[in-house]
Amino acid sequence: MRYKRLSSKKVDMVLRCFCEDLTATTTASISGVNRNTVNSYFREIRERIFQQSLKESPLETGKFELDESYFGAKRVRGKRGRGAAGKTPVFGLLKRENGKARCL
Repeated sequence: MRYKRLSSKKVDMVLRCFCEDLTATTTASISGVNRNTVNSYFREIRERIFQQSLKESPLETGKFELDESYFGAKRVRGKRGRGAAGKTPVFGLLKRENGKARCL
């Protein structure tokens, strides 16, 4: 990781929280790390996932876009976004070629 100010124990905790699909705010309170730092780590993890997907499929070159969304459960009072239980995370890659979009 580019950010080397955290101990390896805290980095492992942030990575576990990412794998468990916890929010940056929840991860920050669990690990004792600033929320903005957690967001930076989460962004770095997503970029590494993307880079790994490029290594596995070397024929794909060019510019890619990636994003995540949450679908499912209706809004629960007081809970919005990722905090609402029952939502399914969807992670996507998009490549634009000659004015056309292609999902990977």
